[in-house]
Amino acid sequence: MIEKLITSALRLRIGVIAGTCVLVAAGAWAVANLTVDAFPDLTPNQVDVLTIAPGLSPSEVENLVSYPVETAMMGLPRTTKVRSLSKAGISVVTISFEDDVDLYFARAQVQQRMQDATEALPEGIRPTLGPAGTPMGEVYQYLVESDSASLIDLKNIQEYTIKPLLRTIPGVADISAWGGMVQQFQVQVDPHRLAGYGITIEDVRTVLGDNNANFGAGYIETRGERLTVRGLGRVGNEADIESVVIATRAGGTPIFVRDVARVVIGPMPREGAVSRDGRGEALSGKVIMLKGANGRNVVRQVEAQLTLVRKILPAGVTVRPFYSQGDVVDHTTRTVFTNLAEGGLLVVLVLFVFLRNIRASLITASVIPLSLLFAFVAMKQFGVSANLMSLGALDFGLLVDASVVMVENFVRRLERSGATERQDRASLFRTAAVEVGRPIVFGVCIIIAVYVPIFSLEGLEGRMFAPMAFTVCVAVLGSLLLALTYVPVLSSLLLRHVK
Repeated sequence: MIEKLITSALRLRIGVIAGTCVLVAAGAWAVANLTVDAFPDLTPNQVDVLTIAPGLSPSEVENLVSYPVETAMMGLPRTTKVRSLSKAGISVVTISFEDDVDLYFARAQVQQRMQDATEALPEGIRPTLGPAGTPMGEVYQYLVESDSASLIDLKNIQEYTIKPLLRTIPGVADISAWGGMVQQFQVQVDPHRLAGYGITIEDVRTVLGDNNANFGAGYIETRGERLTVRGLGRVGNEADIESVVIATRAGGTPIFVRDVARVVIGPMPREGAVSRDGRGEALSGKVIMLKGANGRNVVRQVEAQLTLVRKILPAGVTVRPFYSQGDVVDHTTRTVFTNLAEGGLLVVLVLFVFLRNIRASLITASVIPLSLLFAFVAMKQFGVSANLMSLGALDFGLLVDASVVMVENFVRRLERSGATERQDRASLFRTAAVEVGRPIVFGVCIIIAVYVPIFSLEGLEGRMFAPMAFTVCVAVLGSLLLALTYVPVLSSLLLRHVK
């Protein structure tokens, strides 16, 4: 098998050279489209179910919300564990699945069970799915600041201007925010006035709910035209709320909300705040990347979109980033490729010192970038991201090992042979390649066998080390294929007889 492969490569030199060109083109495409991250995503394959339960204590949330939802999620196919977290007013139930389960299949299964859990929850409380992201997907964080705007204004700008525009970016799962104050229309009721009119707070609440809606009233046809009739009852400001009629006295005198309460704009009660640089409060936003998306591309698009957002912000309001995973990715990528370039130059120097042949050294060194391109194509095909773990473990000694043996044998044969004719040269290179072909294959198989047990790791260890083992094995296999085809062909064309 090995002898046939080498013989075919030497006979079809043009085909081997064309195949190398195709590898270079495919590798360039893979590099341009490869998912680049600072580090592998170590979080398990999981789906979060979030339930807001205002006013409930942690123990009540656990008994009335978390337990029914957690019980409903048990027994889902290919789950590994179900756990819950209960805090004041909020419940988070996390369902973990096996690593090879499709995320959207898992979310569909959880969505179906959520409908069953809703019936067991208190009235008015409904669970929702968390974003399709992971804690490792927090790729960008920024501050919304202003010296003149209030915290309520900053929150409104974040929720109604910045967040909708950032959500349009492909690869963004959600936009979270901390700090600021949520705007409310607050009806501050005077209990003495309520008692004087014989009205209860429940009457005020019911009336406000009933008088805050629009409705359709059909249409009127006249003179060949159809006019749509609408009832406009939705409130838009404090004056509209104050003008709502609560009840009517004997004789037809209405009692308005303004007669028993004061309507103001105020903040929702909050449990935390964000400060920056010791200069007071601000609002912080976070971009959460979709699981499996390209972190480098997402960050670039977020930065480009924020450039447009800044143009439509009110005067005095700024958006200042303070964390970007793109910077981490750039530094990591620069470190990895700097080490790869320095290692490549060192390999060329060492090869020249030992082979004492500049052409042989360059032929051997050319296997390094070609093996990397082969690995990049495989990584793109199988969805393995380029990060510090997957690229940092590449060893140039492993990549050029087979080619060094092959080229060294060519140089040795040329030094001992006086063959100058074309037919004799072809026979010499074929014989030399076949001579070391089998040992090279066995040597590479031994190297790969060392990494094979890593693929059996599960959980956190598997997610951390499996990409590294995959990249090394694919790169070494690529170097072996190049050593048996590309190196003999290029050596037969470039190496000359040494007297």
